[in-house]
Formats: sequence, C-alpha cells, structure tokens
Amino acid sequence: MPYLSKIALNPRRRSAFTLLANPHRLHATVLAGIAVQPVTERVLWRLENDNPHRAELLVLTDSRPSWAHLVEQAGWPGADDSAPLIADYTPLLDRITPGREFAFRLTANPVQSLRKPANPSPGQAELRARQDAQPGTASERKIRGFRVPHRAAHQQLHWLLDRADRHGFTIPATQELSPPPSLGLGQPGTPAPAVALTARDILRFSKRHNGPQLTLTTATYQGRLRVTDPDLLRHTLLHGIGPAKAYGQGLLTLAALAQEHRHA
Repeated sequence: MPYLSKIALNPRRRSAFTLLANPHRLHATVLAGIAVQPVTERVLWRLENDNPHRAELLVLTDSRPSWAHLVEQAGWPGADDSAPLIADYTPLLDRITPGREFAFRLTANPVQSLRKPANPSPGQAELRARQDAQPGTASERKIRGFRVPHRAAHQQLHWLLDRADRHGFTIPATQELSPPPSLGLGQPGTPAPAVALTARDILRFSKRHNGPQLTLTTATYQGRLRVTDPDLLRHTLLHGIGPAKAYGQGLLTLAALAQEHRHA
C-alpha cells in the first residue's frame, strides 16, 4: 500500500539548512524513515521550498514510514502544526480514469542523451576516450550516450510534452493564446499547452566531504493533465519521471481541479 507523506522542515535550523542544501544527504535521511533496511522499495521525494520560512518535503513510499527522526532533526518538535501528514495513496490511484483531468506538479531533471556532447566535462571526455580506444564498432562496444541537461526553458517544456503520452497522460490546451514565440510551443494565436515552468534551478552538491561536485539542472512544472492510460499513469505516479530520482526529482503529484472543489 503506497503512502504519501508531507513533512514540514524549519530552514532556520542549522541541521535543516544542511539537509536542504544537499540532496544526497536529504535522500539518506529520507531512507532512514523506512523500517525495513536496507531499503529496496521505490522511494520518491520532492522538496517544496517556495516559503523561505517553512520548507515542505513530500515523500512517496510503498510502506508506512516514520518521520520522527526528521522532525527532531530538522522540524519543529512538539509545536503546533508540526506533525508529519501520512496519507494512504490508494484512493487517489482509484480516481484515475480515462479522460479525467487533474492539476499536477512535477520537479524533474530534464536531460537528453548525446553520443558526443559539444562541451563534454573532463570526466565525460576521459570516458569517451577510453570507450573509443576499445576494439570493435560502437554497437559492439555497447557505447551509451551521455546525459546532457536541457537548460533553455523551451527545451525543458518540450522535454515534458514529448514524454507525456508514454506516461499515460496528455497536457490539453488552455483557453489562452500561445506563449511567447521563444518558447516554441505553437503558432502565434493558437491555444498553448496547460503547463508552465514555475521554477528552474541548478543544484551543486557533493556526496562526501571534499568529494567531486555534482551538478543537477531542475525544472518545476505546474499545470493540467488529462488521463489517457490509467495504468500507465498509476505506474508513473509510483515510479516517477526522468532521472535523478534519488536527488528529489521525478515525483509527479496530482490534485483535483478548482472547479471540482467548487462542485464537491
């Protein structure tokens, strides 16, 4: 039975600040909330830090977790409105039916796979040189492409639009006219897709003290989706979209549309 948790974190505490600044450390702390160790289940999480005074951590787990250690370390232990919320995810999964629309939010790591990046990092250049030195053709050597981030806004939007169908949904058109031509999302005067980039960031962190720095490009999407394949969409909700899931990327969350709330 999957569970979706929401944990409030206090960014003014030193321990919380350390976790919020390093996705690798935060991931390890999240896994500590699972009773069966080592953790073998899929765990997805996303950090919501729109409020500078209160960050919220969303975590999707297969088993019921405990977040007492996280509240004690980085929250407001004993304060009002500080207890984590843990909800059974099954009722939401059961509401996914063909043609139904939901509001959605996603933070992801939009990337592309390139055999020969235009500006490879030193590590990529070294690995490519070793691969090229191996005998045989590229297919025989099973050379894989390098993940290269999409950095431009229009590339990040197209990354999601191009993958929607394989994840069980489509993003319908809005009633508004298309966005600026620089986004490349349609002809001027035509309806635009019901999705917007609400945040774009580049995260830099290390897995260990004095270790090599990792760089992660992230994009947060918010909009409206329509269900095309319920089973595919359920799988997407439980397994995420795109790479870097251990670093807080790929968790897609749904909510009822505003008009559904008004008629409830």
